[in-house]
Amino acid sequence: MTRLLNARTFASLRRHRNYRLYFLGQVISLSGTWMQNIALAWVVVGLTHSPVAVGLLAFLRFAPFTVFSLPAGVLADRFDNRRTMMAMQAVSMVISAVLAALVLLGRPALWEIYVLAVLAGTAAVFDAPNRHALTFQMVGRDELPNAVALNASLFNGSRVIGPAIGGVVIAAAGVGACFAVNALSFLAVLTALALMRKRELFPLERREAPRLVQGVRHGLGYVWRTPSIRLVLLMTMVVSTVGFNFHVLVPVVASKTLHVGAEVFGALGAAFGLGALAGALLAATFARASWKALVLGSAGFSVTLLALAPETTVWPIALLLFLTGVFFTTWTANSQSIVQLTAPDHLRGRVLSIYLFAFGGFAPLGGLLAGWLSDVGGTQLAFFVAGITCLAMTAYAFLAWPRQASEERAEELDTQRVAA
Repeated sequence: MTRLLNARTFASLRRHRNYRLYFLGQVISLSGTWMQNIALAWVVVGLTHSPVAVGLLAFLRFAPFTVFSLPAGVLADRFDNRRTMMAMQAVSMVISAVLAALVLLGRPALWEIYVLAVLAGTAAVFDAPNRHALTFQMVGRDELPNAVALNASLFNGSRVIGPAIGGVVIAAAGVGACFAVNALSFLAVLTALALMRKRELFPLERREAPRLVQGVRHGLGYVWRTPSIRLVLLMTMVVSTVGFNFHVLVPVVASKTLHVGAEVFGALGAAFGLGALAGALLAATFARASWKALVLGSAGFSVTLLALAPETTVWPIALLLFLTGVFFTTWTANSQSIVQLTAPDHLRGRVLSIYLFAFGGFAPLGGLLAGWLSDVGGTQLAFFVAGITCLAMTAYAFLAWPRQASEERAEELDTQRVAA
């Protein structure tokens, strides 16, 4: 049984050279990215000692997702995904190098950190739909759920490595070193993308290159006409906006609730990442995306947020963050797979961009809300509000799914009868 699970878990890595290259490059690059993420939050905490200022950092990092997600999806359906991703990774490398220079050469101004956070977020939003669409091309339809889960495992494995190393690096060499290491880490993913064999990518059935406004309209129209995707996106928008604010809450938990330093701060981030890694590897063992697993993951995520609210000691918080990570990745891996497998080739980039918009487009407001709630009632209030809201959304989705699925099956039967 163990051998069977191992074979399923790493199927995409064993069978596809391009995906192996991509995976290795991302392991290195994403670890650097998470080092940078905690370094940014720590710089702002050091400059301001304000939860609201950390919330504003989150607002600015995710604001580009609100503005540019939908146009980014049109571009992903129009241009070569691999080449576009290379361009965005190169831009991100330059931004990290500038951050490193500012911090290493002297005390940076808060506005400089904020401006570079916006630029980094803009590069990330144009990179994201291309990265997800490229996964489909690297492994094909049959192994997409496995690859999506493995992508989540590397993303969240880097949550373990990046914050843990980042906390040590901040304590030993300062935050500037984190930015410098991240700039160098982009070379790994750029090399991996350059070494891919184009002939081994799965071909896409693409139509005429979409225009910007028309392309956005077609993507939104498809989502609105597809009940299953519509419900997944609504759930994603609510749960991620209100519940996924650890970039705001974990620094505040460390500095205000627990009164600890950078090492424990990094360890708390790593605890969430370790749980997310475990959840992703579990999801990779299953051949299909599952609505039941999606709901279970969201419900577990909501309950652990509620359990975090009253805690004020390190080890219970670390354990609950681990469990939160397990449930979080179970939810996101299944939701993204459902969206990717349902969308047709010529609309995949746009549908993914709408999914990413639902996930991160309202994150600026979520970050500000989490910062404000922490300022008013501490992290206890912030976690409580997040848990209650996410649990209510999960209950609605659980009750609405049978009706949505029934409507979709009826529409498919109508379409088949018309075609016949």
